[in-house]
Amino acid sequence: MKRSLLNKLILGACAGPFMFGILIFVLIFVAGDLLFQAAKLIIEQGVALSVVTRLFFYRLPEVVVMTIPMSSLLSTLLGMSTLNGGSELIALRSLGIPFTRILRPVFFASVMISVIGFGLNETVVPFGAIAADRLMKYEIMKHQASVVQEKVFLRDEEDGKLKRVLYIDELDPEKGILSGIMMHEFDSSGRLSHTLNARRGTWQNSQWWIEDGRMYDVDAEGEVRLLLRFERQMLALRLSPEQLQRSTRRPGDMSAHELWSYIKHGEAIESQLSQLWVMFHLKTAVPWACVIMAVLGASFGASRRGRSGGGVGFGISVVIVFAYYVVMSMCRAFGEAGAIPPVIAGWGPNIVFLFAALYFARRVDRI
Repeated sequence: MKRSLLNKLILGACAGPFMFGILIFVLIFVAGDLLFQAAKLIIEQGVALSVVTRLFFYRLPEVVVMTIPMSSLLSTLLGMSTLNGGSELIALRSLGIPFTRILRPVFFASVMISVIGFGLNETVVPFGAIAADRLMKYEIMKHQASVVQEKVFLRDEEDGKLKRVLYIDELDPEKGILSGIMMHEFDSSGRLSHTLNARRGTWQNSQWWIEDGRMYDVDAEGEVRLLLRFERQMLALRLSPEQLQRSTRRPGDMSAHELWSYIKHGEAIESQLSQLWVMFHLKTAVPWACVIMAVLGASFGASRRGRSGGGVGFGISVVIVFAYYVVMSMCRAFGEAGAIPPVIAGWGPNIVFLFAALYFARRVDRI
């Protein structure tokens, strides 16, 4: 059989279930989370339907990207089940075509989908998250009491150029207090020139004053040296506590590139950034779960178990996805607590399920 015909046969069987998976999983997430949140905002807080609709569409890209690995699993499981039930797989294997060759188009297609998912995570999803966060702060929660925010970022730009990046462990806008402050300052060429950290900051007389800190100088070669220690000094930040609250971003809403840039500068002064490292590795690892799920689903679909109906296939997909996210949540918790290295916390679930996928793929040819 020609390679192109074989690839078309395999991909054609998986394409329809993939689109079905995107649709059904998005509907599940929307019905279970976004619609509930929208109804609560409209009924309990009297938020206008137009505002809630905008919030819904801002959050939708994140939901779509989240469903891609699930849809890859479902598509290959149902696609291979269909080919298995119609004896196409038996015919291919009787011609001496190994299952590893049958997996080849699935593998390359899933790699392409993973690249697309990663690209969306770096562009569209952060943009939508920023827009949704600002909508919540400016139009939905503007009449509510201020709440303490933890682990937030602020990017200060001037004439389109990055001027400084501020990271705050804890922000209490009502009391005008900052805790765990770190700030990177950049020169006109975009090079990191200074960085500082401070234990605490307070809003006094329309100025931010930071206490118990250090300032470092960063030369053109990236070498860092301590400039001074200070007990108290003014912070060059003109935003009030309320303005600062509206302008900050959570690490979860940042792209992997933005997190990497901040972590790279923070490590130069030996800052404790394990939680941000975990977030970075998760953002880079989760899109590639698409490849692992596709191989795992194809292996299940091509086995004798895969000859059952679509309902059973959907149920198997849900169980596998649930197991993956349980393992991911556990690894994340251990990583943020410092019990395991951040790279293991982020990539551990992929490694575990990769071994499972390879195991079941090897079993197929033995059946």
